[in-house]
Amino acid sequence: MSDPTSEKPDSAGGASVPPAAKPIASQQAANPQSGSEPAITTNSADIPNVKVRQRRRLPSFVWAVPIIAALIGIWLVVHSVTSQGPVITISFKSAEGLEAGKTKIRYKDVDVGHVTAITLSSDRKRVLVSAQLIKSASDILATDTRFFVVKPRISGGSVSGLSTLLSGNYISVDVGVAEATTDEFVGLEEPPLVTRDSAGHEFVLRGTQTGSVNYGSPIFFRHINAGHVTKFTLDQDGKGVTIRVFIDAPYDQYVTADTRFWHASGVDMQLDANGLRITTESLTSLIEGGLAFQDHDDALPGGKPAFEGSIFTLFEDREQAMRAPDTKVRNFLMYFPESLRGLSKGAPVDLRGIVIGEVKSVGVEFSDNGRVPRFPVEVNIFPDRLRSRVRSGTKPPDDDTEAKERALVDHLLASGLRAQLRSGSLLTGQLYIALDFFPDAKPAKMDWSTAYPVLPTVGGGLGEIQDTVGRIAKKIDKLPMEQMSAQLVQALEKLNTTLASTEKLVRRLDTDVTPELTSTLKEAKATLANANAILAEDAPLQQDVRESLKQVAKSARALANLADMLERHPDALLFGKQKVKP
Repeated sequence: MSDPTSEKPDSAGGASVPPAAKPIASQQAANPQSGSEPAITTNSADIPNVKVRQRRRLPSFVWAVPIIAALIGIWLVVHSVTSQGPVITISFKSAEGLEAGKTKIRYKDVDVGHVTAITLSSDRKRVLVSAQLIKSASDILATDTRFFVVKPRISGGSVSGLSTLLSGNYISVDVGVAEATTDEFVGLEEPPLVTRDSAGHEFVLRGTQTGSVNYGSPIFFRHINAGHVTKFTLDQDGKGVTIRVFIDAPYDQYVTADTRFWHASGVDMQLDANGLRITTESLTSLIEGGLAFQDHDDALPGGKPAFEGSIFTLFEDREQAMRAPDTKVRNFLMYFPESLRGLSKGAPVDLRGIVIGEVKSVGVEFSDNGRVPRFPVEVNIFPDRLRSRVRSGTKPPDDDTEAKERALVDHLLASGLRAQLRSGSLLTGQLYIALDFFPDAKPAKMDWSTAYPVLPTVGGGLGEIQDTVGRIAKKIDKLPMEQMSAQLVQALEKLNTTLASTEKLVRRLDTDVTPELTSTLKEAKATLANANAILAEDAPLQQDVRESLKQVAKSARALANLADMLERHPDALLFGKQKVKP
């Protein structure tokens, strides 16, 4: 197939005329003066009509690259927007250790977001930390979710956050359990000691003071670290404190209704018949304080674990905690004749060494008639303490009613029961009240009509010792000291004379008796030497004695033979020894 633009021969057989020649010829015919050459006249019918087809052009592949890049960019933007989680705001008191674009937000050591911006609040009292979370972390934004900064901390005997020395500080999350969600949170300044996934139980303690207990102080169970203090607050009336503690599993199962909590800070020193005993929970409790708990000594085994949030009393020490609860309290007044110096509130009241009460207060009473004021001592008596010590198998006192209880006290008073001040320590001068029996005491009766019955007392103890020393001093003062001094001087003079005579006697013995005694000792020594020579084994005397002893032995044997023969042949004395026939 020939190209439509190729030359074609003339129909008359002449030379072919190219298509471009037609306009040129026409132009020359229209303008005969344009050149010196003669014009060529052509007929338009002789020129063939040529149809030209346009070539279809495809787009270049160069434009595909930016289009694909644009599509990828759009997809990345859409994916980034759709995969982003919520933006939250956390407020802290300080932004120490936090950096925008670097600080991570982690839950169980998994990155769930990062800090995007850090700004100040409108009142400039706190910092606002904006954070971008991943989409899968949208369900952790409960209203009770807690955020806190993890950084190196040293508290008491524990060190935490050491991993942040290399990786940097980060914000940790303690996911809440509330159904409602929010995007604004108040961060904790200290990491929570108990997270919501911690195994254990929280309990409430009520006491009079916190002592040396602080946030995070340990709690011990039989010297084992079993928990820690999570919070402590002052009561609204200002008369006590409330402490929240968390007991880790499995030690929480040992907290029952009979469990006692007490302060375990410091050192407990006891001096008794067994010597000095020093007890402490651990070195950590000495540094930062602590608490301890254990079941009561009389608790029944197999007690059920206490419920979450159960309330317990916090005692001052272990001795007070393990003491049996005082359900009955009886109040009495006592008036002592001697000084009350050294008797303080809380001093024990014992009966023959068994503590059955304590001093409640020490006061003063003035009379209108100008008499000497009296100093009443109010005491609390706990009958159950004495009843708890009743030996098994014996009958307890019959005091189940108030009338029987009063009758029992009257009987004890008739037997000589009295109260007496005694010294608890000569070193500190502290006094205590002792109930004892004094058969020679004056008779006394209780007046039960008053609100505070008066228990009779007797003098004694340290006051009696002082009175005795005073009486002795008076007797010594009455002695004729001058006359006794003169007699003592005379006795000393006679003693000096006797000593002088003794000295003269010793000198005479040294000069006269000693030489004679020396010569006598020499003669005795020589005599002993001669005796030793005579008694030696190789001495002639010893040999003669041995020979003599041998002869005596032979004679003794001969006599024995003779006696034997005469016993068998008595007639031998008359007829002689008979000859033995052959």
